[in-house]
Amino acid sequence: MTDTTPEPIVSITRYEVSVLPRGDINRRYFTLFVELTRGGWIVHDGHGAYDTDGDWAPGLAVGHEYADYEDALALAKKLAPNVTVNGHTATDAYHRTQASAA
Repeated sequence: MTDTTPEPIVSITRYEVSVLPRGDINRRYFTLFVELTRGGWIVHDGHGAYDTDGDWAPGLAVGHEYADYEDALALAKKLAPNVTVNGHTATDAYHRTQASAA
């Protein structure tokens, strides 16, 4: 008798991109997501999405859909240091919380 149990398929469909390390209290506010949708990979912050120039618009349906996740990751890495919440960038948050830890 042979084993007919199918092999599980593992798919990565979402990446988190942030300059703040895991465990930083502010990370969840300054994180971008690269997520696989039906049309391709998009870069978003949970409230709105980004186009190829880094312009943000509300809603996830407005994001540019990349065929290749590496292109979407490259945009998210470029944008991550400047994600802004209440007038403070992710880099500002990093310096406030990580400088004291160093």
